[in-house]
Amino acid sequence: MKKNFIRRLVFHALNSPVLRNLISDRLYLRIRYRYYTGKRLNLEHPCRYNEKLQWLKLYYRNHQIPRLTDKYEVRGYIEETLGNEYLIPLLGVWDSFDEIDFTSLPDQFVLKCTHDSNSVIICRNKADWNREKAHKKLTKALNRSFYWGGREWPYKELKPRIIAEQYMSDDSGTGLKDYKFFCFQGVVKAFFIATDRGVAGEEVKFDFFDEHFNHLPFMHGHPNAEMTPTCAPSVLKEMMELASKLSAGMPHVRVDLYHINGRIYFGEFTFFHHSGIVPFIPDTWDLTFGSWLQLPEQKE
Repeated sequence: MKKNFIRRLVFHALNSPVLRNLISDRLYLRIRYRYYTGKRLNLEHPCRYNEKLQWLKLYYRNHQIPRLTDKYEVRGYIEETLGNEYLIPLLGVWDSFDEIDFTSLPDQFVLKCTHDSNSVIICRNKADWNREKAHKKLTKALNRSFYWGGREWPYKELKPRIIAEQYMSDDSGTGLKDYKFFCFQGVVKAFFIATDRGVAGEEVKFDFFDEHFNHLPFMHGHPNAEMTPTCAPSVLKEMMELASKLSAGMPHVRVDLYHINGRIYFGEFTFFHHSGIVPFIPDTWDLTFGSWLQLPEQKE
């Protein structure tokens, strides 16, 4: 009973804007890591993948990363590095929801904030779309700093905006499949395929594979699909090459790509997968991923 009370107290402290803003990044990450993983955070000699992500939050700075984290600014980098044919078409960018001219938007579109995660709004039909609900969600997101929750430093520098992108659908009827590549110094070591995303009554499924499309026997954040994909996508080699090119020179980044109607589109960069607080099942894979992540020798 006492242990549960202390855990609840810690949880409320972590989520209290007043208290968490008074705690140093280092102490905050130690407390948060212990709360969610049940393990002590070793920052002096980190071995685990999740530990090393906390180390990168504290000690690694690359002036390009905020640009690559911003969902609008990153488009310029993709155009420079790969070409605009890999970008989902942009419909507009605004500083507030009230600035959006919805008459200029098509019947279907996607809205999301540029400075955070999980603020996506999908409109499949303007006639029965709940604009008031979207206004409330996005306005709240615009006024929230995504930095404080996980102390992921790139978010601290981003300008909050809203972008609209073209609504994408796949002719297969199975929904969009996104491929998330774990790149270490420009080398793809593993990736996962997300399925059942957005399917009513279904939890999203994550299936991990190595670079040779061998299914990896672990779970991380979500269960495996009941029917594990057995055939590699025809564009897997090309996607891996693109992910390697985009991640060159970085200790680690997750590169997200979509394969839609035979074409490849860029999704986003993720520098701190699951914020480094979600356990691997079994736990040994935390060490395996950690062995792939070589930290810079010098703290910045």
